Amino acid sequence: MNDFAWRRLYPFADQELRVGGWRYHYFDEGSGEPLLCVHGNPTWSFYWRRLPRAFGERYRVVAPDHLGCGLSDKPAEFSYTLAGHIDNLVELVERLDLRQVTLVAHDWGGAIGMGAALRLPERFSRFVLMNTAAFRAPWMPWRIRACRAPVLGTLAIRGMNAFARAALHMATERGLDADIRAGLIAPYGNWRERIAIDRFVKDIPMTPAHQSYATLMKIEQGLARFRNHPMLLVWGMKDWCFSPHFLRRFQEFFPAAETLEIADAGHYVMEDSHETILPALVDFLERHPVTADSTCASTGEASGA
Repeated sequence: MNDFAWRRLYPFADQELRVGGWRYHYFDEGSGEPLLCVHGNPTWSFYWRRLPRAFGERYRVVAPDHLGCGLSDKPAEFSYTLAGHIDNLVELVERLDLRQVTLVAHDWGGAIGMGAALRLPERFSRFVLMNTAAFRAPWMPWRIRACRAPVLGTLAIRGMNAFARAALHMATERGLDADIRAGLIAPYGNWRERIAIDRFVKDIPMTPAHQSYATLMKIEQGLARFRNHPMLLVWGMKDWCFSPHFLRRFQEFFPAAETLEIADAGHYVMEDSHETILPALVDFLERHPVTADSTCASTGEASGA
């Protein structure tokens, strides 16, 4: 991946773990209680680049790149399943010994992040979920279905980078500067580098026979464990993929959750509305400080589930 002007937007020291012998890249900026920022498809940790500047003096911002994404290795041999991504995130949390974690998740980061939280509930205290899901979807948008077509879907995604390039326009309502567009797709320059984008699309479980259906079902069934934790739902209401239907489903799982609906934002809600989201996140964290009691409550809920 060549250096471009977007590098000035992402001035972080490279960190890595070795998982399964592969490089698992992340940035780790600031100090204090950790904000664990988990991206989706087809983004990478670049999506969270504004958080260290906003929170680095008070919080430790940790943002990994899933295997196949960003600056992580892109091995052909990895499973690229929901369970595999959860395993890697769990290993990151344990190896860095992150505790009193606030999960900040977008897109696939919701299912992956909530899956990790259910594996390590005593380590997670607060949740901020943005245009995502951690439960079964009732339908699949036709644009996603088209990318799952045998052979042709893979040719479009890996051969023409159609999925990532289309997202630069379809996932935002306000448009993106050239440097930001370049940064979002910089790690995906050729067929080999686009493997995870393709495999994420194929890993959406719609039927019980799918390899990731049972994993997602287990996450869905476990969400109630965190119903008493501070939770902020941030939603771009013009998202055609994770539409407001998904927000309403989260509100059913978490009736006490706070909600920030952004009427004129799309799926890349942080790109469209960071100037609204960042102050709201500061306010949310300050009003819900992490205490020893909240950590104990999490452990108690886990043992009683």
